[in-house]
Amino acid sequence: MKHNVYIYILVMAAVIYLIRLLPVTVIRKKITNKTLKSFLYYVPYVTLAVMTFPDIINATSYGWSGALALVIGAVLAYFNLGLFGVAVSSCLVVFISELIMKYLF
Repeated sequence: MKHNVYIYILVMAAVIYLIRLLPVTVIRKKITNKTLKSFLYYVPYVTLAVMTFPDIINATSYGWSGALALVIGAVLAYFNLGLFGVAVSSCLVVFISELIMKYLF
């Protein structure tokens, strides 16, 4: 069965266009519902987390070192360390834990 890539591109373009067009055409006045505003505020963060979480675990040689870096990074971010500090700390955690695993096993 031969697939037509142009149909896939057309469907993808239509879906993306509808996602961007519908809010502009359907919602014309300011959103005052606190629940809906809160939901829309957190959607980008949830989307980013869902896209990056599997790569955090699978990017390392040992899954637990990525999970450990995620936990350490989340704790440091909770205490307002900053993006650069969290990134460097998480990289160091992965590096050190991978070295430990390499020499232990």
